[in-house]
Amino acid sequence: MTDVIIIGGGTAGLTAAIYLKRNALQCTVLESEEYGGRIFPTAAIDNYPAMPGVSGFDYSEKLKAQAEALGAELFMQTALSLTKNGKFWQVTTENNAITARAVIYAAGEKQRLLNVPGEAEFKGRGVAYCAACDGAFFRNKNVAIVGGGDKALDDALILSRLCSSVHLIHRRGEFRAARDTVDRVEQTSNITLHLYKTIASINGSRRVESLTIKSVEGEGEETIEVSGVFVAVGSVPQTALCAKFVELDKQGYIIAGEDCITPEPGLFVAGDARQKPLRQLVTAAADGAVAAKAATDYILRES
Repeated sequence: MTDVIIIGGGTAGLTAAIYLKRNALQCTVLESEEYGGRIFPTAAIDNYPAMPGVSGFDYSEKLKAQAEALGAELFMQTALSLTKNGKFWQVTTENNAITARAVIYAAGEKQRLLNVPGEAEFKGRGVAYCAACDGAFFRNKNVAIVGGGDKALDDALILSRLCSSVHLIHRRGEFRAARDTVDRVEQTSNITLHLYKTIASINGSRRVESLTIKSVEGEGEETIEVSGVFVAVGSVPQTALCAKFVELDKQGYIIAGEDCITPEPGLFVAGDARQKPLRQLVTAAADGAVAAKAATDYILRES
């Protein structure tokens, strides 16, 4: 038995662990892939307060070390099921079953990938997934962005203010983004639209140097010289494990307010799995702290 099980060892989950331990509570963190989450492979972080330029690896290691130094139990295990028996929660992993008084769900989301040659190879070396996070590293360079929704077009506008040129690649002839955003993109002189096109490959030696695009109508291929490729084809929230206990929005994110409290007593949500307007390290850290406070108050009240 522990006080709190945290599902997810990214920024939200590990921040929650730090705050729980400072409140003298026992907590167990379960992470299935990499501590730090999606930020782990990032070459440099430039938008987290007081830590400009830190690598995703160093940031993640420091966060993990801080939680462990305070006494949090960290396990590289996958949470396979989440059940509730009375007031107690049980999480089953491939190794064991853990019981707790409360659960903080911080499993986040996964980036939807292009799955084309070169994407995995150049991830963090020219392939990026967030213009707000990484756009500044491509200042005055030529870049491409893939996608046709609000995020893709918003990111294209961000990049247009930083980069020499932006190639916007979309597999359809119309965008799913808001009309006023589409109008702004079409009126921005350094954004070039490549409609009815998809990426065939991302090319380079040590870093991205170009990409090859092809027509969805089978009209051949074209190579464009770019230093960066931004992928904005959506993300998938990792909420299936707790879906029966919470309400999800149309995209599958957990509906919960800034207090991180769900309608199910003892279940709290933090980080990118929560419905929110901005998903960044700083908002994930804030969620972790708030969720830990809410879980602490719940445990003290129910004791």
